[in-house]
Amino acid sequence: MLRRETEAAPERRAAALAGLAAYQRAPRLPAPPLPPPVAHAGRAVLRDYGGAGTPIVFVPSLINPPYILDLGEETALLRWLAGEGYRVLLVDWGSPTPGEPTDIAGHVTQLLLPLIGALGTPPVLAGYCLGGTMAAAAACLVPVRGLALIAAPWRFHGFPAPARARIAGLWAEAESLCVRLGLVPMEVLQAGFWRLDPARTIAKYERLATLDPTSPAAAAFIALEDWANGGAPLPYAAGAELFAFFERDDPGAGRWRVAGRAVDPHALSVPRIDFVSTTDRIVPAASAAGFFARHESRAGHVGMVVGSGRHAALWHPLRDWLARIAELP
Repeated sequence: MLRRETEAAPERRAAALAGLAAYQRAPRLPAPPLPPPVAHAGRAVLRDYGGAGTPIVFVPSLINPPYILDLGEETALLRWLAGEGYRVLLVDWGSPTPGEPTDIAGHVTQLLLPLIGALGTPPVLAGYCLGGTMAAAAACLVPVRGLALIAAPWRFHGFPAPARARIAGLWAEAESLCVRLGLVPMEVLQAGFWRLDPARTIAKYERLATLDPTSPAAAAFIALEDWANGGAPLPYAAGAELFAFFERDDPGAGRWRVAGRAVDPHALSVPRIDFVSTTDRIVPAASAAGFFARHESRAGHVGMVVGSGRHAALWHPLRDWLARIAELP
């Protein structure tokens, strides 16, 4: 991909390769330990960040590790919210085994719902990326106090047709291998992200080549890129269902059945809100659920969580929305 995207510009190829080399040789600090679990369901656990009051359960994507919501000292959303006084918990999906038959709906019913049930009280669910899709389904199946979707896809037909075609092409190439493995490796999913915006992938490594390797900016790049390149594989069943969303099963209003029930978060009577980036290349704004309550920013899919504009894009409006939820009887 790197050669194809830069073959007309040798100087750009050289800069991007220099950035890639800098990324590979950069020293890594040990990651801070995640908080202890307070509930288990199969391979998944619920991690407790402390705080008090109504539980706020953050549901991360199955793609990439969950610690994007707890990344770095200054950009750890969950620790910040706990410091603001909220009872914050994080779902950690764990690692699947080859051939495990858990599809996305199964992650909701077999893992997420038991973790929610262990709390003994209805929580607020806050789902990021594909975690928002699953949080929306869970909210339709068990009592919750509210639902916040953060850069989360629900109307998959809101992805541009060219992007959907590229994703379908990727699955056509990779599916037979994934069947044999019983898993969808992270490398397959990462290739899908590259296809959504290959020029940006090249540009970010070009920029890294210009940074002082000892600078905070370089350290932040390394931490974020390690997150983006990490993560457990998906069970084959989950990967197949995800790609089917793009091709034919768009969850939409009542078109996705979980535990035998059609799920439609628009039918919920609890407070709901979309946090949407209008510049998101991974989950376009048009694919959001379309709730009446909506907070828009231009911070980007990951930038709204850990970027320089995170406070205005997500952190403060989410905190303020949660404050209003906490006031409800």
